[in-house]
Amino acid sequence: MQYRKLGSSDLKVSVVGLGTNNFGARITDCAESSRVVHAGMELGVNLIDTAISYGGGESEVHVGAATKDRRDKVLIATKFRVEVPEGQTLAQYIYNQCEISLGRLQTDYIDLYQLHWPVFSHTAEEILEPLSRLVEQGKIRYCGECNYSAWRLAETNGVAENKGLPRMVSAQNNYNIMSRQVELDLFPYCSQRDVGFLPYSPLGAGYLTGKYKAGEPAPAGTRGATGGREVARLRNDRNEAMLAPLGAIAGEYGHSLLEMAFAWMLAHPQVSSVIAGAMTPAQLQANVAAADWELTAEQLETINAIADYEAGGIRGPESQAGSA
Repeated sequence: MQYRKLGSSDLKVSVVGLGTNNFGARITDCAESSRVVHAGMELGVNLIDTAISYGGGESEVHVGAATKDRRDKVLIATKFRVEVPEGQTLAQYIYNQCEISLGRLQTDYIDLYQLHWPVFSHTAEEILEPLSRLVEQGKIRYCGECNYSAWRLAETNGVAENKGLPRMVSAQNNYNIMSRQVELDLFPYCSQRDVGFLPYSPLGAGYLTGKYKAGEPAPAGTRGATGGREVARLRNDRNEAMLAPLGAIAGEYGHSLLEMAFAWMLAHPQVSSVIAGAMTPAQLQANVAAADWELTAEQLETINAIADYEAGGIRGPESQAGSA
């Protein structure tokens, strides 16, 4: 396993992280979640990404159960919301969520505390000030954000620097070989301002696993067959036409489409860790193995000749159409 520094923090994260959106009794029970987490740790995975809302709160519970006796071996990233309930202030809502997450995770601190979805009416200062207090109290180590546009992240970090508040050291957005909008403005900002990028949905909810065939119905049991929004979004004429050529190129190099998807993302230096979900240890093992393929400049050029980012691949980073 390789490790990369997460932006301006001192966190060294595994290039493959574990996303836990599927942790919860509806999909993965606590025992199976623990098996996945422990298998990942044995493979060198140290970044575990969850959220207060995943699995109705069960995801954090599962992560806490799996890591409570080996907390020093993992970096836990979770997320908070800023849609404030009536009768609470934004600051109090953030404090309350942090306490809930700490309790579920059975830990005294969170390594990376990320704002999940932006609410346009909140100012950067209103968000950063309670986060600063949590850092001072030792309850969180670093702050990050999910689903911000580049301008919002730049504004937020500008306020942080001017006011002496904690900056966002990471950005987590939808990104994969067929959804490349972040390369247009967020990547340049991350490179220039030392912000680590964490892609979610790296396989397009399974669309880039090689299971799907252009023009054919989604295979039984897949998210596409059960109405998954991400797969439905990606199954357009542009992307369907790219599937077979990308798969063929991966095969020429002795790899699968899934392995290409990981290798392609990790070929971008802005990417600190690829956040990928797994429901079984075998799936996680496949994700980790995919990171062993380091693309040459020629291979990257060949792939990009097919997977360009014309209009069909653009998805606004602040779109509320889905959630990480």
